[in-house]
Amino acid sequence: MARRPVPSLETFPNPSPRRDYTIIHVAPEFTSRCPVTGQPDFGTVTIEYVPDRLCVELKSLKLYLQTFRDQGIFYEAVTNRILDELVAVLRPRTMRVTTDWNPRGGMRSRIVAEYPAPRRRAGRRR
Repeated sequence: MARRPVPSLETFPNPSPRRDYTIIHVAPEFTSRCPVTGQPDFGTVTIEYVPDRLCVELKSLKLYLQTFRDQGIFYEAVTNRILDELVAVLRPRTMRVTTDWNPRGGMRSRIVAEYPAPRRRAGRRR
């Protein structure tokens, strides 16, 4: 399936750049497609961030998230891609993207990606 062009994420200046505060956006009707079966996946995307200079405009964020509707993509990939693309545009102080997926086949999944990434302990291998 061809990937549609991604709408630009619009931003506006942070009205309180000297203060750390958390913005939380919740998109409870997120959809993408399973890359194996082509079946729709339904979930909730929660984006939490401490802005630096920029904040994301909500309509552009909604349109951006809708571009995943027809994409065949694994849960882990979509979560990390949303994080990477938002970080590239906003350059936040911190950001966390959590995707909570509706159960399929008796399994429910939650994926969490963070920026900056938490430090790994020495000697711990993945």
